[in-house]
Amino acid sequence: MEKPEQTRAKFRMSYFYKWMVNNKVATASAVLLLLLLNIFLLMKLSFIFTPIADFIGVISLPVVLAAVFYYLLNPIVNFAEKHRVPRLASISVVFVILIGLVIWGLSVAVPSIIDGVIDFSKRVPHYVNLAQNETNQILQDNRFSQFRPQINKTAENFGTTLIDWSKNASTSLVSSLTDVVTKTATVVIDIIVFPFVLFFLLKDGNHFTAYILQFLPQRWRKDTSSVLDKINVQLSAYVRGQVGVALAVTALLLIGLPAIGLRYGVVLAILSGVFNLIPFLGFFLSIVPALVIGLATGGPIMLLKVIVIFAIEQTLESRLISPLILGSQLKIHPITIIFVLLTAGKIWGVWGVLLAIPAYATAKVLVTHIFEWYREISELYENEETEPSSD
Repeated sequence: MEKPEQTRAKFRMSYFYKWMVNNKVATASAVLLLLLLNIFLLMKLSFIFTPIADFIGVISLPVVLAAVFYYLLNPIVNFAEKHRVPRLASISVVFVILIGLVIWGLSVAVPSIIDGVIDFSKRVPHYVNLAQNETNQILQDNRFSQFRPQINKTAENFGTTLIDWSKNASTSLVSSLTDVVTKTATVVIDIIVFPFVLFFLLKDGNHFTAYILQFLPQRWRKDTSSVLDKINVQLSAYVRGQVGVALAVTALLLIGLPAIGLRYGVVLAILSGVFNLIPFLGFFLSIVPALVIGLATGGPIMLLKVIVIFAIEQTLESRLISPLILGSQLKIHPITIIFVLLTAGKIWGVWGVLLAIPAYATAKVLVTHIFEWYREISELYENEETEPSSD
C-alpha cells in the first residue's frame, strides 16, 4: 500500500495538478469566473438594492455639496484651530458668512444672471441674423470663394439650431425653475440636510479615518489608513483646484469682456467660470455664446476682440493658473480625462460629467494600492537573480 507522501508526490506529478491546480492562468480564470458569477447574481437581485439607490438619489445632492464645501472650508477651520480659535467658533463664523453670501446671491446675483440669460435667449434670432449678414459680407471677398458653399451651409445649420434653442430657452428655463419649486419635498430635504452634513463634516471630518479604522482588524488598519489619506488628498486637490481655477477664470473674464465693451460681458464671465468646473468642455461651452454675441453686436472687430480675450484667458489658465493651483497632484493624462468625461457623460449625464474625474481619481488610488499589494505577494514580479560576472 502506498504511503500518503507517495500519493501526494504522484498527484503533484499528474497533468491535472500541473495544468489546473498549479497553473496561474487556470487559477486566475477561475477567480474571474467566480467574480462574474457574483456580478450576475447581484444583477438578478437588483430589486433588493432599489430602496438603497432611491435613498442615495435623494441625499446625493446635499452630500456632494457638503463634501465640496468641506474641502473648501476645512483648511480655514483648521488654520483657525491651530491659532487657538475654538473649532465650533470658527465653524459658526464660516456659516454666518455663507448665509450672507447665499442671501446676496438669491437677492442680487441669481436674478441678474437669470434675467440676462432670458434676455439673451429672446435676442438670439436677431443676433444670428446679424452674425449671418456679417459672415456673408466677409465671404464676399474673392479669397474665400472656394469655401463659401461649405461655410454658408454650416452657418445656416448652426443659426437654425440656435434660433430653435432660443425659442424654447426662456420657456424651458422658467419651466425648469417651476419644476424645482414644485418638487418641494426634495428641495426642502436638500436645504435641510446640506448645512447639517456640512456642519458635522467640518466638526468631525478630521476624525473620520479613525472612526472607520476602529471597525477593522488590526492588520488592515495601516493599509486602509494609507488608502483613505491618499483618496482624501486627491479629492481635496481636485475640488480646491477646480474651484480656484474657475474663480480665476471668472476674474479674468470679468476684467476682459466688459473692457472690450461686449454686451452681457458680466453674465458671460460668470457663466464661463461655472462652465469651467467641467474640465476641457467648459471652455468650449463658454466661448460659443461669446463669439455669437461679439459677431452680432460688434461685427468682425468685436469678434476678434473676443477671440483675443479668450486666447489670453486660456493661455494664462493653462500656462500659469492651472499649474500653480492644481499642479500635478492628480497625475491624470489629458487624454484619459477626455475619455472618462465622454464615457461618464454618456452613461450618467450631467452628474457623470461633474463627478467623473474625482471618482476616477478615487478608483485609481484603490486599483494602484491593490496592484502594489499583488506585486508584493506574487511570484511574477520577483526580481531575477543577477548572474555572476564572468571576469
